[in-house]
Amino acid sequence: MKYVSTRDNSKEYNFEQVFIKGLADDGGLYVPKSLKKFSFQELLELKNLSYNELSTEIINQFSSDFISKEELSNLVKKSYSTFREKEVVKISNVGEIKLLELFHGPTLAFKDVAMQFIGNLYEYYLNKNDKKINIVVATSGDTGAAAIDAIKGKSNLNIFVLHPNNKISSVQRKIMTTVEEKNVFNIAIDGNFDDCQNIVKQMFSDLEFSKSINMSGVNSINWVRIIVQAVYYFYSYFKLDKEIISFAVPTGNFGDVFAGYLAKQMGLPIDKLIVATNENDILHRAISKGDYVSKEVRETISPSMDIQLASNFERLIYYVNSSDSEKTAEIMKKVKQNSYQIEKNNLEIIQKDFLSESCNEQETLDIIKKNYEENNIILDPHTAIGVGAAKKLSFNDCVVLSTAHPCKFPEAIKNSINLKADLPDELMFVMDEKENYNIVDNEVEKIKQHIKERI
Repeated sequence: MKYVSTRDNSKEYNFEQVFIKGLADDGGLYVPKSLKKFSFQELLELKNLSYNELSTEIINQFSSDFISKEELSNLVKKSYSTFREKEVVKISNVGEIKLLELFHGPTLAFKDVAMQFIGNLYEYYLNKNDKKINIVVATSGDTGAAAIDAIKGKSNLNIFVLHPNNKISSVQRKIMTTVEEKNVFNIAIDGNFDDCQNIVKQMFSDLEFSKSINMSGVNSINWVRIIVQAVYYFYSYFKLDKEIISFAVPTGNFGDVFAGYLAKQMGLPIDKLIVATNENDILHRAISKGDYVSKEVRETISPSMDIQLASNFERLIYYVNSSDSEKTAEIMKKVKQNSYQIEKNNLEIIQKDFLSESCNEQETLDIIKKNYEENNIILDPHTAIGVGAAKKLSFNDCVVLSTAHPCKFPEAIKNSINLKADLPDELMFVMDEKENYNIVDNEVEKIKQHIKERI
C-alpha cells in the first residue's frame, strides 16, 4: 500500500516512512492512496477471529511491505499480553446502550490499545536498523501515559511528553511522571493542550531540527494509531452480530472516531458515527452547522477533550473534498487563520456519516450519577459524554466507546456520586511515588533546547 500527504498527494510514501515520520514534511497528514474494501463475504470470514487474529488481518492490509504477517501476529500477541481482558476489549451493557470498554490496558485508557503495539513496532524497526529515535508527543491526559508505558526501558528510544501544566487530572499526571526509566522525559507547559500540540507540530515542520534528533511522533496523527484503533470497530460489529451498527465516540482530536470512519470506508456496515464533545465543542459545531472556528479552551472534568483544533479533522477534509490535496492545503491555511466555515455541500457529505452532540459540565455529572443509580456502573467523564450524546440524539441502540477507567478522574467521580473510584491494585503505588517532570515556558525554542540537552 502506498501513502500520500493530505496537502500534496503527488509524492508517494511507504508504511515505514509513514510510521516513523508521523507528520508529513509539508505539514499534512498521511493517508492511503487507495483503500482495501472488504466484501460481505470477506467480512464473514473475519467474524469468528479472536481479537489478536482480527488485529493481524486488519493491520496487515496496511503494513505488508514493512512486516510479514507472521511477525505481525507475534507483535500483536506480545502487545496485548499485559491486558487484563483476554480479548483486549470488553462489551458491557448500560441499559439499552452497549459500552465498548477500551481501558483494560496498563494505563487504563483506550490509548493503550494502539500504543502497546506501536512501542513494539518501534522495537521491531530498531532491531532491523541501527538507529536511535526520539519520540516527542503532546498529551491532553491519556496519550502520554500510554506512550510512556509502551516505550519505557526500550533501548535506542527516548520519549519526551508535553502536557499542559495543572490541566490534567492528578492521577493522569502521576501515571506519567512516576516512571523512573532513564529514557522517559516529562515536560509541563504553561498553556493548554493545543499549545502543546502546536509546539510538537512546529518541531516536526522544522526539518533541520527534526532530522537532527531523528524525531518521531505517536500522537493520534500517526496513521498507525488510526489503523490499530479501527480493529475494535470491526470486533464490536462481529460480537454484536448486527446488520448495521452505530457508535458514539467521546473525542477531542478526532482520531478515535476517524478510526471508525476508516472502518466504514473499508466496508464495515456502520450507520452513524456520533461525535461526542464537552464544552469545547468545535467538532459539534463543525458537524452540526459547519462552524470550524476555534474559541478559547475551557478547563473541564473531561480534560482529554479540552481541545479546540482537532488535528485528525484534516483527514476528513481531504476525503470530503474528493482527495484534492491543493484544496485541503488551502482550507488548512484558513483553519490556521481561524476563519474556516465548511461549505454546504461538504457539510451534507459529512452528515451522511457523522452526527454530533455536546454535554456541559453539569450534564456530565448528572449522567455519571444517573447511570450509577440505575445501572450500578461508574462512568468516567468522557464515557459519560458519549452516553449523553447518544441519548440526546435518541440513539439508544448503539455502542458507546468507553475510553478510560473512572479512577483516573477521582475529583469528577467524587463530585458526582460522592464515591472514590480506586485505582487497580497494580497501579496504586503511583499515588505515593516521587514525580519527575520539568516545567518549561510555552516557547518552541526553549522546548527544543530542553530536548537537545537531554539526548
